[in-house]
Amino acid sequence: MTATYTFDVFSSLDGYGAAAADWSGYWGKQGPELLDHRCALYGADQRMVLGAATYRAFARMLASGEEPEVRDPWVTRLWNLPATVISTTLEEPLDWPDATVVSGDAVDVVARLKEESPVPLRSHGSLSMNRALMAAGLVDRVQVTLFPVITGRTGLDPVFRGAADFDLELIEQRTLDGHIQELVYRPTLH
Repeated sequence: MTATYTFDVFSSLDGYGAAAADWSGYWGKQGPELLDHRCALYGADQRMVLGAATYRAFARMLASGEEPEVRDPWVTRLWNLPATVISTTLEEPLDWPDATVVSGDAVDVVARLKEESPVPLRSHGSLSMNRALMAAGLVDRVQVTLFPVITGRTGLDPVFRGAADFDLELIEQRTLDGHIQELVYRPTLH
């Protein structure tokens, strides 16, 4: 049996993973329901899979402690999960409690992890890596937490820019704090 792989991502309504200017990490829309739900998601046994750029962003954010989101309990849980960082440039030791660096093509590495891992795999962010994994048919679930904002002028990191075409089967949905949508899809290459 292969491990389930979830691509977990935050997005504005217009498809950006982040925004510049005066937006916060959650676009200022987080509430207790979202934060409790995220804490529960990251409390389960699982292995994180990150690309080098996302690892560097997490490590920089966690080390600086300047962004208030880094103090949220779910982020601490994420950081304490075992992680595989796929990179050809990073070397161990990493500033992550239980992380290993694996060099190679992400498609090959994740295919092997899915076969070998006794726990589910999850990636938060790592957009270009996850687009490649989706195209290779390795992503079982796309979990989009959709924040009620449009960041047309300040949006950064288009989540699905350059992605292949996919049909999506909605397998879970919930509303958090009365205005944030969490949508979980099973992707199939179109």
